[in-house]
Amino acid sequence: MPQVDMPLDQLKEYQGRNPRPADFDAYWDRALEELRAVDANVELVPSKFQTPQADCFDLYFTGVKGARIHAKYVRPKNVQEPHPAIVMFHGYTGHAGDWSDKLAYASLGFSVLAMDCRGQGGSSEDAGGVKGNTHHGHIIRGLDDHPDNLLFRQIFLDTAQLAGIAIELPEVDPERVYAMGGSQGGALTISCAALEPRVKKLAPVFPFLCDYKRVWEMDLAKDAYAELRTYFRHFDPLHEREDEIFEKLGYIDLQFLANRIQGEVLMYVGLMDTICPPSTQFAMYNKITAKKQLAIYPDFGHEGLPGSSDRTIQFFLEG
Repeated sequence: MPQVDMPLDQLKEYQGRNPRPADFDAYWDRALEELRAVDANVELVPSKFQTPQADCFDLYFTGVKGARIHAKYVRPKNVQEPHPAIVMFHGYTGHAGDWSDKLAYASLGFSVLAMDCRGQGGSSEDAGGVKGNTHHGHIIRGLDDHPDNLLFRQIFLDTAQLAGIAIELPEVDPERVYAMGGSQGGALTISCAALEPRVKKLAPVFPFLCDYKRVWEMDLAKDAYAELRTYFRHFDPLHEREDEIFEKLGYIDLQFLANRIQGEVLMYVGLMDTICPPSTQFAMYNKITAKKQLAIYPDFGHEGLPGSSDRTIQFFLEG
């Protein structure tokens, strides 16, 4: 079988290359304390898009650092309450997508909350000193500042906050809140369930933001990871700070949050993926201690995976 990474038997044992900061757990415990101190000030605004089967709202909440975060909220009509809910996360630089994308789940009795990542292609605010989008460079945002100012720290906390908001909605069953997404959305699915352990099920697809040093060593710091190369070329051309940089990236490396997950995991990986290399994903998956299963697509890369959407629906319908 062709391969772009390790053989499968090695992938199943791989434990990652990126260094783990010594104070990693304290870092994220401190981050969660910061999040708990935030007044979310949740606001629901009826959307211009409406359907006979579901009510659609623009949902806004205040995240850490004061950013106002936007999500699309689709709530099914004429269903028994409380009912299950899904939090959805999009790919890197993207946005929450069309309202119609959520209606299949709403038709099955799920509320859906789809977040716009701060500073990317949607309507959420980036509180980094400017209004509007910042779109690219989010992995390296904050590398020359205190680790608490890494942008993905803030985005990871937004995912947990949105899940917490979903759990507290009166129409939602708090025991049936699930998370899903692909690529960056897969990464944020992981961060969501790790930082909000009340998420009962999660379905990440080829998750991003894992094992940065492995990406670098495979010479795949391009496409979604291109900013790693950009950073070294512009800010550390002699690689004098390479060890420091990868250790700081360890704070936002999802392989080290994976053991916090308590919900059941259904993960998808394509073994021909050169955008988010399989070994980086396995470094994270192999550290999950919760109930888990892996759907492996030997001939597929970072692309649509046939049958994955149907399988995810069935996974969530099982309750």
